[in-house]
Amino acid sequence: MEPDENRLASLFPDVAAQLRAALSNLHLAAAQLAPAEARENDPALDRKAALLDQSYYRLLRLVNSLSSAAYLTNDDMLTLQDRDIVDLVSGLCEKAGAVAPLLELELRFVCPMERHVCAMAADALEQVVYHLLSNAFKFTPAGGVVTVELQVKNKLVLLSVTDTGRGIPEEQISSLFDRYLHAGQMDPPPHGLGLGLPLCRRIAEGHGGTLMAESREGQGSRFTLSLPDRQVGSGVSDVPFDYAGGFNRTLMALSDALPVSAFLRNNQD
Repeated sequence: MEPDENRLASLFPDVAAQLRAALSNLHLAAAQLAPAEARENDPALDRKAALLDQSYYRLLRLVNSLSSAAYLTNDDMLTLQDRDIVDLVSGLCEKAGAVAPLLELELRFVCPMERHVCAMAADALEQVVYHLLSNAFKFTPAGGVVTVELQVKNKLVLLSVTDTGRGIPEEQISSLFDRYLHAGQMDPPPHGLGLGLPLCRRIAEGHGGTLMAESREGQGSRFTLSLPDRQVGSGVSDVPFDYAGGFNRTLMALSDALPVSAFLRNNQD
């Protein structure tokens, strides 16, 4: 990165730290004003509280991206542990698939393997999967299909997310992974600052891999994460990293793609 880009990325975590404390207080106050029992007995209150919850999760998602922005200036490899990638990705797809019908979408998981252990940073990889799913959900119209495919080929673990959405204009492809540096190219709210894909690519590079995009306008998009198929001999780790801060990870990660109905109290039981 250039010096100006480094300064920009290093500023974001400081902004995030100030926002996080305020967000925590706002969420606590909202929960006290509209407690779970009251929401379950009052549909009108539940709808209003659901809108607050959705806004909170969207802001939390943005704050997490800002917190991670300094990582864009770091070329170090991630700390990897051996873990079953099939179990991780299939579990994420199961959770995301449960809310996809709210958008009238179908989420498919395609994998010929029942189990495959490889070296990964599971928390970071989870963020990549959820971000790619969020993008696919946002830009695929009702009735569409989002497909997550996991396979091993030529000593690479290949994870792809393909959608039947509107695709990406050709003029945006070249700046797809650094749009936050280009004035006028950021998506309108609530679609964020354009930090998600750069972070996803950096996470791929931190595994020694790559993230590639293919798209034709009007014909959907495919993002493919390629990771070296290797193990580091660390022992299989199942300890999760709670980047959602103890809240619903799926709702947080997909908050800017889901309708407010996903945040109704009865949908979270």
